[in-house]
Amino acid sequence: MGAAFVEALRARGIDVVVYNRTGEKAQALERFGACAVADPREAARGASRLHIMISDDAAVDALLESLDGAIPSGAIVIDHSTVAPGPTRARFARMQSRGVAFLHAPVFMSPAGVREGTGVMLVSGPQNVYESVRAELAPMASDLWYLGETPDKAATIKLFGNSMLVFMSAALADGLTLANGAGVTPDEALALFEHFKLQGALEFRGKKMARGDFAPMFELTMARKDVRLMLETAQSAGAPLHILPAIATRMDALIARGFGASDMSVLGADITATNALA
Repeated sequence: MGAAFVEALRARGIDVVVYNRTGEKAQALERFGACAVADPREAARGASRLHIMISDDAAVDALLESLDGAIPSGAIVIDHSTVAPGPTRARFARMQSRGVAFLHAPVFMSPAGVREGTGVMLVSGPQNVYESVRAELAPMASDLWYLGETPDKAATIKLFGNSMLVFMSAALADGLTLANGAGVTPDEALALFEHFKLQGALEFRGKKMARGDFAPMFELTMARKDVRLMLETAQSAGAPLHILPAIATRMDALIARGFGASDMSVLGADITATNALA
């Protein structure tokens, strides 16, 4: 992702000095006209913006500590890494105490999307700092989404989005295993989405959960019956499932507590204290 950002910036004629903890990776970007350096402090020298795209909180903190005192006055540090909310809050406070302007701007993009400037970039941080670089960030994404000054909001929403991607992959694996075990090929099963669009259902169920509306439309007991059918079908075919058994356990617990007649959106009843089930 970081390499793709460098390619995209260079394609727009922007001068880029690049540092990577693995020097060969930085040097490989010189073919695009970037200047590779072996010291992050050298990369920061004279920069107006410092874009960070590395693996985790520990790596981001280590890099920023190595840059302490080397970030030019007026430069803006923009961290695109996927990191946790708590360390992000601490990072903002630490940078603020050092007089460093800092934004968190994780992305929902593939490397190809980064090169093409398509995808979503979330941004959290001081509005005046965001406004000062908005014109430079806008070409980097087709959807630049400013979330406000709460420093860790972009981190939280990025993790929420990635949780959906992880769950979607795991749910697809269970579903395709079930279908394949019952004699339907993965391609045949996936043709369902040409007719049944999940986006509307996703938004509808999410809004019901968010407002604690569990008026029945698809009762939990009936949804649990369908999960039983799924598990039985897979078992009869010797096809191992991994996600649906855990969902069945959660459903059984809610039904035992008397919520069988509620909408299956009751699965999300514990998301807030006001919606928590007694």
